[in-house]
Amino acid sequence: DRNAAEALAGTELFVDRSVLPDDGEEDEFYHADLIGLDVRDDTGVIGKVVAVHNFGGGDMLDVTLAGRKGVLIPFTQAAVPHVSIADGFVEVDPLAAGLVEDEDDGEAPGRSGFDPKGRPRGPKDAGGNR
Repeated sequence: DRNAAEALAGTELFVDRSVLPDDGEEDEFYHADLIGLDVRDDTGVIGKVVAVHNFGGGDMLDVTLAGRKGVLIPFTQAAVPHVSIADGFVEVDPLAAGLVEDEDDGEAPGRSGFDPKGRPRGPKDAGGNR
């Protein structure tokens, strides 16, 4: 009942890995299996998966990269085309993962000289951030 459920609030539950099913599809993974994997691109190992998050829009890999504290990479087929739990790595596409800028970034189509970091349009006295 509701009272019994409320009594469990804050309780940590654990399930032994041996009782979890292993019959998932080829592109399904347990978050715990992804944590600790090396992150590779076409140049070699560039980082390590430290966590997997889901903020409502899909899974994100939290990756530490050399020289950076952490980067979130969308866990999509485009950004992470290959996962090998057995070999201990995930392969990322740096462009799809947002690790490198596209040569077309920063310029809106048909608007040369467009500065996306420039002041928002609207009168100065309009107030607020628009």
